[in-house]
Amino acid sequence: MPDIRPFRALRYDSATIADPALVVAPPYDVIDAAEQERLVARHPANVVRLDLPREEPGDEPDDRYRRAARTLAGWRSDGTLHKDPHPSIYVYEQTYRVPGTDVARTQRGFFARLRLDSFGTGSGVLPHERTLTGPREDRYKLLRATGVNSSPIVCLYDDRGGVGRPVLEAATARAADLDIIDDDVVRHRLWAVPADGDAAATVAPLLAAAAAGPVTIADGHHRYETALRYRDERRMSRSCEEDPAFDYVLALFLDTTAQPLTILPTHRIVRRLGDAGVADLRARLGELFEVRDVTEETLRDQFEAGGLANGGEGRFGLWTRAGGALLTARREVIEPFLPGGGTALRALDVTLLGAALERLVGIDADALVAGAVAYTKSAAEAVESVDAGIDDSDAAFLLEPTPVASVLAVAADGDVMPHKSTYFYPKALTGLVINPHEW
Repeated sequence: MPDIRPFRALRYDSATIADPALVVAPPYDVIDAAEQERLVARHPANVVRLDLPREEPGDEPDDRYRRAARTLAGWRSDGTLHKDPHPSIYVYEQTYRVPGTDVARTQRGFFARLRLDSFGTGSGVLPHERTLTGPREDRYKLLRATGVNSSPIVCLYDDRGGVGRPVLEAATARAADLDIIDDDVVRHRLWAVPADGDAAATVAPLLAAAAAGPVTIADGHHRYETALRYRDERRMSRSCEEDPAFDYVLALFLDTTAQPLTILPTHRIVRRLGDAGVADLRARLGELFEVRDVTEETLRDQFEAGGLANGGEGRFGLWTRAGGALLTARREVIEPFLPGGGTALRALDVTLLGAALERLVGIDADALVAGAVAYTKSAAEAVESVDAGIDDSDAAFLLEPTPVASVLAVAADGDVMPHKSTYFYPKALTGLVINPHEW
């Protein structure tokens, strides 16, 4: 079972940083170059300088990671960041509208340390995603240079009995320690809840609920695998240290049973088919799908608010410059072309579509690496890319989201999902709490 601990976080000092909205940032992996520059310009102490340090003119290899380490040391020295006096958990609430809709949702969780556990049989931590070498190496160099987790992984747990929820409710009944609205109009609130001495009993039900069974990584697989590598490296030089802080990683824990969690679909844009390829694709759709011709307006209506769809039913939209269609997978026909794996993996919409694209237009793993498919969260953007032929876009396949239950089932089976299967929304902000590898 997972081992979850309170910790003494590094946090921005409110006496130094009057407006915390100026110093937080989205996770590093959703920040493009333009957004990075905006965040750097927003405030001299914006956490992007630590979590996603930019390259400067004249930099030698890895200078940006060393610069992040110096930045962290400077912020700790000058009081920009302070270390909390008590081991705590940090209750976190996000209030948001599901993109493309007027539906408001609130999700609550808590930040704590998670003891690292290698993947495999009997592990208390389950992945659902395959990682890439480049991002792993980037995160490793940053972690080795700074010795902190500047952004969290996100883990899902099941508090079906509800024993931990009163702890969250009690924490959020008082005024928040931090209350900000980000650029996506998501409201973020944070409460520090001391968890040492007599206060330990107060948070114990919540920690016990989250640790009652394996947790599933929803987001942050690269950060987790990086932390495993860093732990193993540190153990080689400090093998006698008991319960070292580098055995843990910063995590946000979310209960899957108390609240609706939002996963957005990621639509596929197929490139470089050409007019003949598109015509051949449309002619062969009936081999694997039930096909109904529809208008562009119908596709936008059904898929732009994808975050509210149930998903998992094998329904897709297709748009080409020749028109649109609603597709329903003929599972019994596609079955022989599916990859190996458990029932949950083979039932995923993204798995069905991947097999169909390979069968109908020859898009295999090598073609994906070569850029035959682009990805977007917006159905409208996918359609517009095809209409304009942007980067040789010829066909947009619109998806419904992967259900949370399917993510848990795939992870429980020991499988990993195809690339771009899930996008949990909203993202946890970076800079709310930082986990130093020290006690």
